[in-house]
Amino acid sequence: MRYRTLGGTGIEVSVHCLGTMMFGAVGNPDHEDSVRIIHAALDQGINFVDTADMYSTGESEEIVGKALKGRRDDVVLATKVHFPMGEGRNRGGNSRRWITHEVEQSLRRLDTDWIDLYQVHRPDPSTDIEETLSVLTDLVSQGKIRAFGCSTFPAEEIVEAYHVSERRGFGKFRTEQPPYSLIARGIERSLLPTAQRLNMGVLTWSPLASGFLSGKVRKNQPVDLTTGRAALTPFRFDPSIPSNAAKFDALEQLVELADSIGCTLPELALAFVVAHPAVTSVISGPRTMEHLDGLLKGTTLTLDDETLDRIDEIVPPGTDLYPADGAWKPISLTTPALRRRPSGDRSAA
Repeated sequence: MRYRTLGGTGIEVSVHCLGTMMFGAVGNPDHEDSVRIIHAALDQGINFVDTADMYSTGESEEIVGKALKGRRDDVVLATKVHFPMGEGRNRGGNSRRWITHEVEQSLRRLDTDWIDLYQVHRPDPSTDIEETLSVLTDLVSQGKIRAFGCSTFPAEEIVEAYHVSERRGFGKFRTEQPPYSLIARGIERSLLPTAQRLNMGVLTWSPLASGFLSGKVRKNQPVDLTTGRAALTPFRFDPSIPSNAAKFDALEQLVELADSIGCTLPELALAFVVAHPAVTSVISGPRTMEHLDGLLKGTTLTLDDETLDRIDEIVPPGTDLYPADGAWKPISLTTPALRRRPSGDRSAA
């Protein structure tokens, strides 16, 4: 396993990061089996583990805490905060009130005294970025976290946060965690170049596009939309949706390319992501030991220029074949009222 420096933190992390979203009620509910998978990943050289408070409503963090007993000093541990953790008001978001509360809950569930990388899981338009950066800076000073980052932030909000940190003397976002895959390359346009300019570490997620690149989905073959990832996000897999046609066409070409160089489609997908110079580590979230073995099998695969050129022909750089595969969208796109003047003010005269 190779290791890369996490942005400007000086912390070295494995190029593969173990994602733990599938440990707990939403994936693998067997705690002992999940712990075995984590231990197997660590034994294979992975030293970077990523979780979040909202994964199985805290259960994933509890499993990770069990797995890291006696091994905590050897692991770079990352978790996230933002999404609601229960009913009622002020139970989520990026406010000082919530982050101050929830970091203590994560520390308790993880059974640790510190978190190496604490990430803001999504932007929060209701909270000033100064508020968020201020409390995160305080948590570093208190020794509860070592560094902090963001997840699925657009490039312009990362730049805004950087300038606020410079102006106010706050700590900076050291990392960004965006979705990135063979069919979701939109972040190559501005996000990855921005991260490089600001010397941020980049931890990408969903390298298999929520399972679309697992090798189990093929064009002109029935897709079971009632189980697994397809049941959670059927719009990504449903071949009857016209906008999915380009994805299925690209899928067949990518399978053919993988076959031509003697690897599987998942191996091609993972090798593609780690080949980008802005990417520090790729997060993969196995549910079973078999999944983990499959992910680790292709760690030595190196894609040559000819293969990467062919990928660029199939899915041009900076292209998201289907907008939903870019995952999060800013409210400027999801809220029509922000894109439309009042009806009486829409004409030029």
